[in-house]
Parts: sequence; C-alpha cells; structure tokens
Amino acid sequence: MPPSCKHVEQAPAALLGTAAMAAADAAAVAVGFSIDRLMAAAGTAVADALPRVASVAVLCGPGNNGGDGYVAARVLHERGVKVTVYAAAMPRIGSAAGRAALLWKGPVHALGAFAPTPDMVVIDALYGAGLARPVAGAEAEAITRLNASGAHVIAVDVPSGLDGDSGQAIGPVVSARRTITFFRAKTGHYLWPGRALCGELIVADIGLDASHLADDGKPGVFLNTPELWRHAAPQQPVDAHKYQRGHCLVISGPALQTGASRLSAQAALNAGAGAVILAGDDEALRVHAGHVTAIMLRQARSAPELGSLLRTARFGCAIIGPAAGRSPRTLAMIDVLLARGLPLVLDADALTVLAGYASHLAGRAGTAALVLTPHAGEFERLFGNQLAHEPAYAALPRSLQASKVEKTRAAARLSRGVVVFKGIDTVIADADGRAALNCNGGPELATAGSGDVLAGLIGAHLAQGMPAFDAAASAVWLHGACGALFGAGLTADRLVSLVRPLAALAASDAAKRGQATT
Repeated sequence: MPPSCKHVEQAPAALLGTAAMAAADAAAVAVGFSIDRLMAAAGTAVADALPRVASVAVLCGPGNNGGDGYVAARVLHERGVKVTVYAAAMPRIGSAAGRAALLWKGPVHALGAFAPTPDMVVIDALYGAGLARPVAGAEAEAITRLNASGAHVIAVDVPSGLDGDSGQAIGPVVSARRTITFFRAKTGHYLWPGRALCGELIVADIGLDASHLADDGKPGVFLNTPELWRHAAPQQPVDAHKYQRGHCLVISGPALQTGASRLSAQAALNAGAGAVILAGDDEALRVHAGHVTAIMLRQARSAPELGSLLRTARFGCAIIGPAAGRSPRTLAMIDVLLARGLPLVLDADALTVLAGYASHLAGRAGTAALVLTPHAGEFERLFGNQLAHEPAYAALPRSLQASKVEKTRAAARLSRGVVVFKGIDTVIADADGRAALNCNGGPELATAGSGDVLAGLIGAHLAQGMPAFDAAASAVWLHGACGALFGAGLTADRLVSLVRPLAALAASDAAKRGQATT
C-alpha cells in the first residue's frame, strides 16, 4: 500500500496551491497576525508532532521554512531533548526567520558536517512548498546523505525539493516518513510522487481559518471523500421501479473481446442501476448469453442499429469503450451517442479512436453529461498536443503546468466534460474548474479490467441521476474503497463482486477501513 495520508481538516477537505497559502498568510498578517506568531505556531506544531526522542538533528534553510526549524529546535531543547542544528547559510538579518534563529541559543553547525545514521531522528526544515529551483550545493549533498542513511525524517511543510503544487521533485528531494504542514494540505502532498515522499501527512492548526482565504470565486480543489459528493448520492423512493433506479446501456466489443464490457455492465448493476443492457452484434451476444442472467442483451451491430435501439428505450446513461474495438464502427457509435445527448462514459478504446479529435468532441458535447476516463497513455494521446493551445493552461507558470490537477482541468475544458485522469493519484476535473484528488486507491487496483469496472460504476451513478462531476468522483472513491476491502491479489472479477450501491458502502464500517488510506 502507498503511504497513508492523514488529515485533520473539516471535510470536504480543500487543498491549496502555494500561491493561495502565501495569500492566506498575508491576509492573516493584514488583520493583526504577525509572521513571528505564525512561525512560532508552526515550529511548535513540528515539535509536538515528533515521536518521543532523546535527540534530534534539525536541518535549517535560509528562509521561513528554516525559521520554523529554529523554533522547533528551541522548543525541543526547552523540553529536554538534545538538539543539533545544521545550516548552510543563516537567514537574512531582520527577517522573521532571522529573529527565530537569534532565539536559538545553541550552536549552528555547517551542513557539510551533517552525518546521518539509521537511528537518527532528523527534522528537514531546509525548504518549503514554494521552492522554485532545484536544491543545489551543500544542501543537495546533505539530502543525498540523508536519504541514503535510513534516518527517521520529519519534513516541515513539504520534503525539501518537492514542488508544493505539482508534487514533482525539483532536483534532489527528501524522502520523509512524516510531513507536518499548516492550515491546509497542498495539492503536492497528494499528487504522485509527492504523496510517497511525504509519508504520513499531518495538517496542523496554526491559528488561521477560512476567513483568511481569498474568495476569488474560482472553483477549488478538494480531497475526494464522501463529504464532497454525499449530498448528490442517489436517493431512491421506496416504490421506485427498475428504470427509475437507472437504466444503463453498455456497448459490447466483438465476440472475442466481450469480457471488458461485461465487467462494466456487471459493475453498473451491482452499483445500483436498476436495469443494464449489453448491446452488440449477434456473435458477441451469444458469448454474453453464456455468462449473464440479470443483464439484458440487445442487438446493435452498427451505428444505425444503435440509433434504432436508442429510439426504442429511455436510457439514463451509456458506456462505450471497454474492448469496443479501435475501429471506425466505435467512432461512428460515439457520434450516435453524442448526437442523442445521452449522459455518456467514454473509456479505453473510445478514447483511443478519439485521439486527435478533442475539439470535435467539444463541439458535440456540452448538452449532456460526458465523462472521459483516460489513463496516462490515453490522456497523452487524446490531449497531449492540445494542452499547450488551451488558453488558461498556456498562461500558467511552467511549474503549475507540470501539475496533474492543472492538466486534467485543461482537458476538461477542451472536452467540455468531466475528465477522470486515472492513476495512483486519480484527478477528477470538471470544465468549470472544480477538481477532486483521490487518495484511497492502492496498487491492488492495478489489474486488468479494473478500469472497466470503474466505467461501470460511473455509468451507474450517472444513470441514477447524479451530476457528472459527483458521479465520477463518487465512483472513483467507491472503486478505491472496494479495492482496499480485498487488498493484494485482487482481480477485476473479484472487484465486481465487492461492489455495492454507493450509499450502502459509504455507510459501512468496511468502507471506513477502505477510506483510512486518505
């Protein structure tokens, strides 16, 4: 399993970028806080988060992150801990960090003398989330020694060298067992590889509150937990019939490629859709007939036949892509579905045949819910060459362009839909800018057919009337929770058997165990 990500914020948990965090600090200062007060609170929070130790080494940088380290060193010394401080350069005289350093009465050793050992506890206070350049010189050499030592590392704000927005390493980066950040977690704490490099994440209270956040009217980024979308979860009347519970259509691939669409259909049924239909050619339907019972079968050999089927039944959602075939037939069927204005999930082969057609997709979408579910390769094929031409994305600093959140937001704008950029750090983004970062998915989901199951879950939620963003975010969470219930050795068919309607699993003790990785 990946490292756990513990947070102590009120849900839904809003994630901040580094600029927004700096603005919150400035807003607090404008209403009477002082930088010294915030630094004292931060350094004390770091000291409080340490395990019981007899001695600790503190690596201090020249900026505010280093100031937090000097405060932590002083507090720990006052508590009877043996503290050794190392630095390559002192903070600027007269700065808040400089004043914090003056309050540290012990010696400051040259960073080149730092020789970590496996039994050592080390506080990394070299650089924070706003670092915009690679760590170099004596500090880079110290990071290399520290990572090789196996010492127990507690990072302040972010592991030094980690970009707080993108979660990417900027040159050498510390690998920490625990990271103490302040007020709100940042996107870089959860985006990969930042999530692994941070270890356990603790968000400490330093006196700031929501009033210090700038209300710029822009949609935010949130950690994907049930609190984010619980309000939109399907609520079925007791007398609902099967079609009111959600009627879902899944397009099948050819006879020798039926398994993926069958996984999607079964997942949709298990997730609460009242009626699920698999549609395909005669040979494919004969194969399906030997495997399914509650799922209905209908003929749709071509795009015109699919159009006829859509006119004879009222579907709440359609899913196309899982082993549908990378063929003109699949593209033609996508056109029929888009023209119908049906809530639609595009996955796998559907994304591959649309590569290079994102603008075509945007021209047809927008009147109905649209959800795209690419993994990294599919995302690059579909959007890679177009991101640079998306105005809002192109205007971002290069460091933010590296963020998976910003890439997914740009893709959502290009497609005028919801994009689920899959991975260990799945990001869900809507065209309006809302984004959710999922943290409960583990390596057990890296198994053939897992994505087909996810497509079915999204389809079930869309068919039951959830808005597209909520349907996708809740399905991604449900997918991760089900995977965590099984653990190692999971296969897609076993995953399908674990799926339950969202309300049932979100309320169960087992689901809470699945959510514990967040």
